[in-house]
Amino acid sequence: MKTSQNLAVKLRPAAEKAVKQGHPWIFSNGISKLSPKGNAGDLAIIFEQASNQVLALGLYDPSSPIRIKVIHHNGSEKIDSDFFKRKVVTAFEHRKALFNKDTDAYRLIFGENEGFPGLVTDIYNKTGVIKLYSAIWLPYIATIVEHIAQITQVDSIVLRLSRKLQSKDFPLKEGDVLYGKLEHAEVKFKEHGIHFQTNVLLGHKTGFFLDHRANRQRIGQLSKNKTVLDVFSYAGGFSTYALAGGAKESTSVDISQQALDLAVSNVKLNKHSGQHHIVAGDAFKVLENLVQQKAQYDIVVIDPPSFAKSQKEIQVAKDKYAVLANLGAHLTKKGGLLMLSSCSSRVSGDELKQVHQYEFKRLGIRYELEDFTNHDIDHPINFPEGAYLKTAYYRIK
Repeated sequence: MKTSQNLAVKLRPAAEKAVKQGHPWIFSNGISKLSPKGNAGDLAIIFEQASNQVLALGLYDPSSPIRIKVIHHNGSEKIDSDFFKRKVVTAFEHRKALFNKDTDAYRLIFGENEGFPGLVTDIYNKTGVIKLYSAIWLPYIATIVEHIAQITQVDSIVLRLSRKLQSKDFPLKEGDVLYGKLEHAEVKFKEHGIHFQTNVLLGHKTGFFLDHRANRQRIGQLSKNKTVLDVFSYAGGFSTYALAGGAKESTSVDISQQALDLAVSNVKLNKHSGQHHIVAGDAFKVLENLVQQKAQYDIVVIDPPSFAKSQKEIQVAKDKYAVLANLGAHLTKKGGLLMLSSCSSRVSGDELKQVHQYEFKRLGIRYELEDFTNHDIDHPINFPEGAYLKTAYYRIK
């Protein structure tokens, strides 16, 4: 590992309380004392005010409002190669249940939830993808890559960077191959025996959205002889599962023609006898047009992007979720299933359900909430903001 200096830190009471409760974020206004002045990736040793004992360890990020990102709670620890190896091994062991389900794509490291704030790692078959959201990992990335390669036995590991890091004078570049040799950017993988492919250099995030795996499987199991509408489909994950599960037809809706082309390719990788339709356009307008045409489906899946990237956007997000609940309910046959998702961490599960149910009541729509889910097991939740993905299953009466 590259050398970094140690920083002595003390916190204000509210911040100290949050860290004691296991929260991984320390905002700049939560710091009462910092010595010396820190650089990105410096080790912040956080001392308890009363006892002066080590409370936690974090990495210093001078360019973020979240000034310290905690990597170890509950006392002191030696931050060395073995420390990171233990964390990667623990994460890998937690995912082993997936390997017995004909699945070779999974999130190995889920950021803050596993002590790697600002770093995620996804594995697609024999290719690993690390996405960095913060420069704090620069002193440690070579060590972490080495452990990931050894533990997962991948052939290559590539780097994806947040837009913020791409625009900076950052020594690593988007698409750098950090380990092995990447033969092809197009990588094939499996989920529950369903075949997919993605481009690990050009696809959204790390290439695919693995967090919805369990929801995709569920829709596939419910789709036999059904008609399915997959809205904000991206690479057609729900349509692919639905058709492989025996759906009569599935329609994928996305604003990106490139995403729809990938959806068509993914559907073709699997045996099915149903029809796959694609519609390119703004999802809200497409849904409005379908309602006007009095179209209806047995299963409607609506999985939008995050509408609330900041605190001030929360109400706008809720308004959009209400519109989607309205349109989705009108497009779902009586007795059909409407699946509504949110990946906005700033909108809680209870708030999301309240938005849906207020809208259904306003419209006079009778429904039953059959289930409410979070991420699959490779996205463990260890602090409130870590629970970003919420999915409600409504049976429209």
